[in-house]
Parts: sequence; C-alpha cells; structure tokens
Amino acid sequence: MKAKKECVAMLLAGGQGSRLYALTTTVAKPAVQFGGKYRIIDFTLSNCVNSGIDTVGVLTQYQPLVLNEYVGNGQPWDLDRTFGGVKILPPYQAADRADWYKGTANAIYQNMRFIDRYDPEYVLILSGDHIYTMDYNAMLAYAKEQNADCTIAVISVPKEDVSRFGILSADENGRITKFEEKPKQSDSTDASMGIYIFRKDKLFDYLNADAADPNSENDFGKNIIPAMLNAGERLFAYPFVGYWKDVGTISSLWEANMDLLETSKTPFRINDKHRRVFSRSSIRAPHYMADSANVDNSIITEGCQIYGTVKNSVLSPGVIVEEGAEVIDAVIHAGCTIKSGAKVNYSIVASDVIIGENAIVGEPRETSSGISLVGAHQEIPAGEVVPGNVIRQAKGE
Repeated sequence: MKAKKECVAMLLAGGQGSRLYALTTTVAKPAVQFGGKYRIIDFTLSNCVNSGIDTVGVLTQYQPLVLNEYVGNGQPWDLDRTFGGVKILPPYQAADRADWYKGTANAIYQNMRFIDRYDPEYVLILSGDHIYTMDYNAMLAYAKEQNADCTIAVISVPKEDVSRFGILSADENGRITKFEEKPKQSDSTDASMGIYIFRKDKLFDYLNADAADPNSENDFGKNIIPAMLNAGERLFAYPFVGYWKDVGTISSLWEANMDLLETSKTPFRINDKHRRVFSRSSIRAPHYMADSANVDNSIITEGCQIYGTVKNSVLSPGVIVEEGAEVIDAVIHAGCTIKSGAKVNYSIVASDVIIGENAIVGEPRETSSGISLVGAHQEIPAGEVVPGNVIRQAKGE
C-alpha cells in the first residue's frame, strides 16, 4: 500500500516583498530578520511542526539563495524527515512548460505532483510572511467537522483596513456566503488570513480549470475562492483568536518587533514553552553588558556588545553599541556597529551596517514623520545625518 499523509502544507515564500524596500533587495521577504534571533519564515515552519504537520513544501522564487540556505534540510524545526519533511520547491522546467510562478494558485498548480507523492486528503496553503502562532491541527479538525471543501482562517480587522484583505461574510453556521478580494469598502470586517485548508481533490479540480483559463490571474483570492463559492462548494470560515501580523510594510514590521516589548498590551508570546518558535540561529558568545551600558525595555540577542544606551529596541546577534552611542525605538539587524556618539532613533537598520561616530539615523519617534530604513552592508560616514522617514539604499541597489 502506498504511504500517505493526511495533510500536506504548501508554504508560499516566493513574493518579492517590494514594500519592504531595502530589506528585500537581496533576500526574499520570509528570510527577513525579526525579533532578534528569528526570521519571518520561522513562525510558519514552527506552527507546522507544533501542529503535527511534518510535510511542508516551501515555494521559492524571488531572491531565494538566503532563504534556501536558511531552511536547509529543516533540522531546526524537526522537519528533516526521510518521508516528508521540508522541501524547497523553486520553479522548474517541465517537458511541456518552463514558467515562473504567475500567482499563488499557479505556484500550487505547478507543484501538484509534489503533493500527489504523499496522497493527502487535505492540503494546507500558507504564507511565509506573517508573524503569529497557530494550531493548524485545530483548524483541520474544524474543516473535517464541517465537511468543508475549503476552510479559510479569518481574523477581524479595523474597518479602515478592509481594502488590504480578502473580506468575507458567513452565515450563523460559519458557511461563507460572500467573498471580495480587497474591496474599497465592505459591511464585513472578517478578513482572510491567507491560510486555507482544501480537500485535495477539489483543490486539484479548480487548479486545473484555473490553469486552462487564459483570462485568470491564477490567484487564490481573485480566482480560486470566488470560483468555488460561485459553484456552491462548501466553504467555511475558521475564526482565529490571537496575535497575527502581516509584516509586508516597514511600519508593520517595526510595529511587530515593538509588540515583543509590550507583552502586557498584546497577546504575542514569542517564548511560549507550549508553542515554541524554532530558528536556525548560529551559536555565538553570550551578550556582554559593560558597566557603561544603559539598557531599558529591549531585546538583546547573543553576541551583542553593549557599552552605550539601548532603549525600547530589538537587537539581533553580534550588534555592537559603543560607549556614548544611543539606540532608541529601533530594530537593528545582525552584525551592525553603532560607533561612539552615534544616535539611531525610530529606525530599522539591516545587517552589517556601520554607523560612524556622531552620525545620526532617524529622528525621535515623537517628532518624526516616519520610520527611517538603512539597507544592508553600508557605512554611514562619521557625522552624517539620515533624516526621519528616509530609505538609505546601498549604491547600485
């Protein structure tokens, strides 16, 4: 008898992440650093293993090198399996086609053979650019209970944000009656989280029909979900309660990092021992705090050396803050050096940046017009000023 899995997860990780600007010039959005020791994709992979889903296809496309190396064989997430585990799935040349992934649905369509290897009854579709912890197994149990052809995880959003999401309405039993992709306005505030559980046979039917339609955009929200709803298939909403953040913009990424520091105000618990978030973090020396250090309400990761002031900030491994330097309301990625007398306010600084002596990056949050962003592998000369709400790219990028 052919071995099979009950549910296979497909993680969409090929998006360009253009709204993160300098952070995604050379890396895919799911590989962007987050919360000190993590990358964005860690949360989805950890959710899978914590939910008992041990077969995950990671669909890559844009700037995949760092992401591919980071995921590797999946060992940090207990996904290094002989049958199943994590598999990187880039676009490939088949006998009858050679295509980049054209949309979310097309990406899954091109990998139906991978799914079929495990003969699952259900397929879980995930995005690699959200920060949250979730029990997918509970969602699967709900899908079975409802005998659903497709189940969509749903979260309530502010009315002013409905234009950013797929918005749906459901009856008293949870069955979806209406779905609109990014409407300008809507009576409903129930938003799709981009997390779907499909009955595999139904999914394949609609993917094949979608691929045959030359007018389709090959997208789940724009094409597959509306087609299933119009055909009268059983679509159900799964209400999610908890912390969830789409970190597709500079401001939302900064806010999610700051939420780690405000656990009394948000339900986000990155250190929950029952739903641990795993990562491929390199082993470094413990962080060092000099007598001159002044640290308040911050995350300081291993390998950091702090001689100056750090307040309300998140520092990734290997960051050096020299004596007399100040880092306030900032997110600093791995390997950066903040030289003596330099000030970093209300900013995100990407990896391996040197901020020279007495240089200033960003402005105090209370008076700034926006977050400043410094792209990776740059040196800000001594005394230079990078104003608030400015993106500083490396030359040639």
